[in-house]
Amino acid sequence: MRFNRFLAAAGVGSRRHCDELIAAGRVTINGRVCTDFSVQPTPRDHVKVDGKLLHAERPLHIVMNKPAGFVSTKSDPHARDTIFDLLPPKFPRLFNVGRLDAQTEGLLILTNDGELAQRLTHPRYKIEKEYQVTLDRSWDSALAPKLLRGIFLEGERAVISRLHALTPTRLHVVLRQGINRQIRRMFHAIGYEVKRLVRVRVGTVRLGDIPRGHWRLLTKRELISLSPGSNARE
Repeated sequence: MRFNRFLAAAGVGSRRHCDELIAAGRVTINGRVCTDFSVQPTPRDHVKVDGKLLHAERPLHIVMNKPAGFVSTKSDPHARDTIFDLLPPKFPRLFNVGRLDAQTEGLLILTNDGELAQRLTHPRYKIEKEYQVTLDRSWDSALAPKLLRGIFLEGERAVISRLHALTPTRLHVVLRQGINRQIRRMFHAIGYEVKRLVRVRVGTVRLGDIPRGHWRLLTKRELISLSPGSNARE
């Protein structure tokens, strides 16, 4: 396993970030600084970043159906339940790819692969995210062009890529951005309140029939579809 991949698998971050740590001389192997990118550490080697010993963990990628009321953090100062409370304690250290606010439900990908996490969150890849939106009253389709053209939220142009009505109060909405609370804020700006928000797809990965609060492993096919060089949109 190449040096940067070893570090990424240990949860240090993306491979690019790991390259920066190596170049800066912040990584040691068996007590010596190593700036050779071609090195392939073995399980017997002691690899440290800033003096902290690392252990390469087995790759793990899961998709969770996040329930409402859970926050997307490791711990919460307000003592609310976190998504990590729903996982077995024996799991390697995982981090969530993006966030869903406490009251938003649905698909959340967790991984210990920093490279995959960066691909799914970096704006240049424009990975699609699809939601089911329940509004507080009947939808006026004449307002759709405003959302498709974009609304400025604190100086940033927020755009909905696609939307269509399922029922008078329920919509399918597709985003290619990741602005904080984007859907709720955009609908609020045009006079609506979002009563329920469920993410049902990220790229080619669909929520399917995973029960709330449960998870499953990403399939090999899904991982391939999310890898560099593939088209993770639908």
